[in-house]
Amino acid sequence: MQQIDIHKLADQARFNRFHAGVLAWCAVIIICDGYDLAVAGIALPSIMKSMGVTAQNAGFMVSSALFGMMFGAIFLGTVADRIGRPRAIGICLALFSVFTAAAGLTHDPYAFSAMRFLAGLGIGGVMPNVVAQMTEYSPRKIRSTMVTLMFSGYAVGGMLAALLGKGMIEAYGWSSVFLAAGAPVVLIPFILKSLPESMPFLIRRNRLGELKSILARMEPGYRAHDDHRYTVAAHDRAEGAPIRKLFQDGRGFSTAMFWIAFFMCLFMVYALSSWLTKLMAGAGYSFGSALTFVLVLNFGAVIGAIGGGWLADRFHIKHVLIGMYSLAAVSITLLGYKVPTEVLYLLVGLAGASTIGTQIVTYAYAGQFYPAAVRSTGIGWASGVGRSGAILAPIVIGTLVGMALPLQQNFVAIAIPAVIAVIAVSLIRHGRSASAAAAKPAAGATATA
Repeated sequence: MQQIDIHKLADQARFNRFHAGVLAWCAVIIICDGYDLAVAGIALPSIMKSMGVTAQNAGFMVSSALFGMMFGAIFLGTVADRIGRPRAIGICLALFSVFTAAAGLTHDPYAFSAMRFLAGLGIGGVMPNVVAQMTEYSPRKIRSTMVTLMFSGYAVGGMLAALLGKGMIEAYGWSSVFLAAGAPVVLIPFILKSLPESMPFLIRRNRLGELKSILARMEPGYRAHDDHRYTVAAHDRAEGAPIRKLFQDGRGFSTAMFWIAFFMCLFMVYALSSWLTKLMAGAGYSFGSALTFVLVLNFGAVIGAIGGGWLADRFHIKHVLIGMYSLAAVSITLLGYKVPTEVLYLLVGLAGASTIGTQIVTYAYAGQFYPAAVRSTGIGWASGVGRSGAILAPIVIGTLVGMALPLQQNFVAIAIPAVIAVIAVSLIRHGRSASAAAAKPAAGATATA
């Protein structure tokens, strides 16, 4: 009887139509997710005017989705390891599509906030699942590149929200861009049919016919035989509580460090997203110029994500992240100083690359760190804990802005988390969690003809 290591097959497979299909579907899902996340900010001035809410209430309305994202990342990331990834992704897509559309039908801030919270469950929950999906089915040599390329769809979704929002809000009102967000719900049947299930999940459920079909498409050179026994490493089996497994086999300390890194990075991302326009306007730039800085920030994010993924496939991803977080600390700090406009645009682009782009690479790192059986759980908890940083950032930086501090001190406050993240990533350890456990193959299942 011959044992077949399914993850070794996935690691060594050559990129083909199967991989392109997984990448395309995951990218489409992320674009839809990015649209839903960005649409509230695009429409916020119109919403405030229509509902007659204050800036303080508007801030609560926006943050309600962030609270939902925190719970969604933790709960739906964990659930995926039990019900299967395509189902979990379908649930997330239904949540953020249906409830974002429902928010467009509300007429008061409380109902709007409730709908955005429910939408946030799906927005946050889909992230750990698509990362786990891309990580499992990407060839090892280009794994980081594929994950970060997929995640660049967030910027595409944000740009789509901006482009549609300008025309649709003027012509049909702010509700129209929210109602448009309901369209992706029609994709759910195609996603359930097209996205492959997690391979360890199929082995645990003894769905070997489906597994063999996936292996044949993933690695066309593989031929299944009756005596093949499909196995995963012992650390890829989900026995007992998956959450507990995040702290087993020497992963506990590193799990805490991932949580700190996610918290700090998302703090920087949402501090810049929320306050860059206001800070630049306060520094004497016109409102139009300040909005241009936001576009440059997101353009830099795409470059940082793809470039960071490319570097991570050629050097150790941990060292790449340390460099990117260090760049964030320097570039954000320098934003507070008077420099030529061209240099300022460059610094804003670097800030986008080293915050939003770095967050995407950090997702890729977490996906590679955790074994397949708890990958969605590990990413989900890191993302969920990190969301508390996203929630705190607009409040903390808003308080500092209200204190009328010098511009330099505001940007230093945003840059400090990058230094903490450098320390956290430096302390992540790759101990016996993978190597020692991998030496003990799990009990597989015997394939039948």
